[in-house]
Amino acid sequence: MPFEPVSQQSAPEIVFDQIVEGVLSGDLPAGEPLPSERELARILGVSRPTVREALKRVAAAGLVAIRQGDGARVQDIARTGGLDLLPRLLIRGGALVPSVARSIVEARAAVGPDVAGLAAKRATSDHIARLTSVLADLAVEPDPVAQQVVALEFWSTVVDAADSIAFRLMYNSLRAAYEPALPALASMLEPEVGNIDGYRAVVDAIGTHDAERAETAARKLLAPATASLLDLCRALEDAESVPGQEG
Repeated sequence: MPFEPVSQQSAPEIVFDQIVEGVLSGDLPAGEPLPSERELARILGVSRPTVREALKRVAAAGLVAIRQGDGARVQDIARTGGLDLLPRLLIRGGALVPSVARSIVEARAAVGPDVAGLAAKRATSDHIARLTSVLADLAVEPDPVAQQVVALEFWSTVVDAADSIAFRLMYNSLRAAYEPALPALASMLEPEVGNIDGYRAVVDAIGTHDAERAETAARKLLAPATASLLDLCRALEDAESVPGQEG
């Protein structure tokens, strides 16, 4: 079993992490029942209330289903999981998972223009002032990684202006998955974050409440890096499929 005894300090969190890792790694396959609360408590060296609390969190994350009389059964995360799993799925065993990275890049390219369009329709003067300020910061930031962080703040402000809780939560999850990889992606994203005119076109369109132009400007801004990142993901996936080429 993929479990190790844990101390009582922060025990529910640690138990939660072990179960989640077991599900994501496949050591706990979809459709299989988990051991009973009593058995899990024995294996992990914790109390049954600790196990019960952890299982409730795992169930809330969509990784197991708990039914009276049937215990906890592992779910298919592709059917029941949420965006909050992306950071855990992106890095497995200390390495980037190309297929997950590809899906994040594709989501970024697909969602960005729609969010910009909504922002153009709903932005207040405060949002536009904030976008203008972040754009000024982006123009003078010399460090490539720090520049990407500013660019993320730019898009966070666009999401604020879009006034959509669904897009906000989606952005939060995508950003959490994306940020750990920023140093590795700095050189590839530099042409995008250095394209101040491209960002300015987005701000100008939002500022004039021109949704169609905002979508077009956002799509044009994101396209070059999207193509480069997708090429990288495909190369990594191809390398994975060739024996002896992993890593």
